[in-house]
Amino acid sequence: MSKWTDTSFTRPLGVAYPIIQGPFGRGSSSVRLTAAVSNAGGLGSFGANDLGPEDIFKTAVEIRKLTDKPFALNLWVSTSDRGGDILDESSYERLLKILAPYYRELGVTPPPKPNEVVRIFQEQVAALIEAGPPVFSFVFGIPSPDILRTCRENEIVTIGGAATVDEAAALEAAGVDMVVASGFEAGGHRTSFLRPSEESLVGTFSLVPQIADNVDTPVIAAGGIADGRGVAAVLILGADAAQIGTAFLACEESGAHPLHREALFREQARNTVLTRAFTGRLARGIANRFAGEMKSHDADLAPYPAQSWAVASIRAAALAQGRT
Repeated sequence: MSKWTDTSFTRPLGVAYPIIQGPFGRGSSSVRLTAAVSNAGGLGSFGANDLGPEDIFKTAVEIRKLTDKPFALNLWVSTSDRGGDILDESSYERLLKILAPYYRELGVTPPPKPNEVVRIFQEQVAALIEAGPPVFSFVFGIPSPDILRTCRENEIVTIGGAATVDEAAALEAAGVDMVVASGFEAGGHRTSFLRPSEESLVGTFSLVPQIADNVDTPVIAAGGIADGRGVAAVLILGADAAQIGTAFLACEESGAHPLHREALFREQARNTVLTRAFTGRLARGIANRFAGEMKSHDADLAPYPAQSWAVASIRAAALAQGRT
């Protein structure tokens, strides 16, 4: 094993390379991709936040059919924001008024007011522990001491996401095994949990050395890393591994819609934005018309996950009609 592959990440996990495939939400994770990355010597990951307990267990079973290597299942500790679990009538009407032009343009019926749209983390993590993946990764918070202790007892390695040095220190103090230093360049959601996302936007190349200097746990760099140059750079900065998301999302094994994968190779992918328009939580994605037009409504968007519920039929219809 060459020196660059011999790190505090690869040794305890028994993987060949200090590379993690970032977990994806909204169906973009796939059993095939998770297993392919693990079989190739990295750590494949599956974003299970959208799954119920039974499907989490089934997913682990399916992954094990394709690989005998370590892999990770990922959950969100915080599954709703204040007011995002159940919409009152006035909030529901306000949101539908904002989105009505898109429902009409795409020919879809506005969804009825939801009674509850939240996954229960406690139920999800119980199923995950029963499934016993080699690695449990998580974002948007820190699991309870009981959960972390149970993971240790079952030899499940824990990896927590941090957007700031303070979050990394909190994860280490809680006994989490490894920390992901998530720079603001990262695609997808900004997963901060101690302060608002807008106050936790630190670049990867600034965040990684700061976290590496302040914690003793292995550090995994994430955000804007897409090739060997990026991996080499973060290892020099003090990381023990690199987490790569978008580059793996573009692979044919991913669960991303073909239109999404195609868009990643076009010039439009150079222009990304941070927006709450799609889910109610701040996330980085390719700039498009919907995100741009929602800027003027930012204060009136629903919290997570109510916003995601309201936009789901728009997203599905747009993809079906080839409207990126």
